[in-house]
Amino acid sequence: MGTIKNRYNHAIDLKKIHIRNMERKAFAQAIIDIEYRGYEVEQIGDGRKIAITKPGGKKAFGRPYKEDIQVFIFDPSDNSLWQISHDQIIEDVRAKLAEDKTQGAKLLEYLERTYNGEEPEDFISDIRSLNFQTGEAPEALIKAYKWIWGQEDVNYPTQAGRALSWQSFQEMIDSL
Repeated sequence: MGTIKNRYNHAIDLKKIHIRNMERKAFAQAIIDIEYRGYEVEQIGDGRKIAITKPGGKKAFGRPYKEDIQVFIFDPSDNSLWQISHDQIIEDVRAKLAEDKTQGAKLLEYLERTYNGEEPEDFISDIRSLNFQTGEAPEALIKAYKWIWGQEDVNYPTQAGRALSWQSFQEMIDSL
């Protein structure tokens, strides 16, 4: 994927929590109820973790969103935190589609299932069966987006929330 942006090397104290994916308002409320700190929220099969910090630091009109979170891929082997972005994930999924349209369509299906509130661990063997030569592990992308979508539901509860970031994926699905 080239140069990784928004990557920091620093030790982080993670507290493991588990919140199952669910209907968007209930999931948003579960995130609002999280104490302020760093959390380990997902394990990735390669040893990395999805970590979130709260508060996340997002500001609007100069004031922080107090319930915001930031989503990172944490690598305990080198204490790196990668604040993966929408653009990086979308670019990665497009590259995977170009590499293998059939597997790319499955990746989009698994993203959509997560977007719709299914828990990725409930179909983890399907996710891990995807095998791409390009980009990031599909498991990392899906598990990161579970939390990015939760973040959007917290920050934009009366607006489209996660629907805005879904548009790029829906366009990919429509073009298959």
